[in-house]
Amino acid sequence: MFSLQMWIALALIGSALIVSYFVFASFVYGAGYQPTPRSTVELMLRLAEVGPRDTVYDLGAGTGAIVFRAARTYRARVLGAEVEPIRVLILRLRRRLGPAADRIVIQWGNMYDLDFRGATVVTAFLWPGAMARLRPKLESELRTGARLVSYYHPVPGWTPEKHEAAAQVYLYRWPDARAPTEVTGGT
Repeated sequence: MFSLQMWIALALIGSALIVSYFVFASFVYGAGYQPTPRSTVELMLRLAEVGPRDTVYDLGAGTGAIVFRAARTYRARVLGAEVEPIRVLILRLRRRLGPAADRIVIQWGNMYDLDFRGATVVTAFLWPGAMARLRPKLESELRTGARLVSYYHPVPGWTPEKHEAAAQVYLYRWPDARAPTEVTGGT
């Protein structure tokens, strides 16, 4: 039989493994886990002018800071995309137990497989490589007038409509986000 000390040691080791998985598993999926601060979430949603007519796609939804704020406070429809399975379970549990469940869809999978044609707002806190990889897909699928709000990392090659430097938040409006092309040629 295990002694009380053995049970405590096993519980501590188990807890440490769970916490380690929660924090570091994201790196396996291509992005580190760092929750977006509440004030930044609010700024992102305000800058994008999110409202009840919007469909927000939150890429790398984590534990749902943007998902639940957009649905509950701004009354938007929201698709939270997350690849990490434990976070998906947390998101689905929060959705089930909280208000606005009818406006929230949690999708487990790779954000590069999403169809962005239904989004009016896309929110992201992704590493620069992920932003660069996502850019061509966004350019081919975003509808005119769609907004993308990025925390911390800009979209390479795009020009933001607004940049809140202190908070590192970038707002883009498609297709105006495309950097002006140089005119070359001559006759």
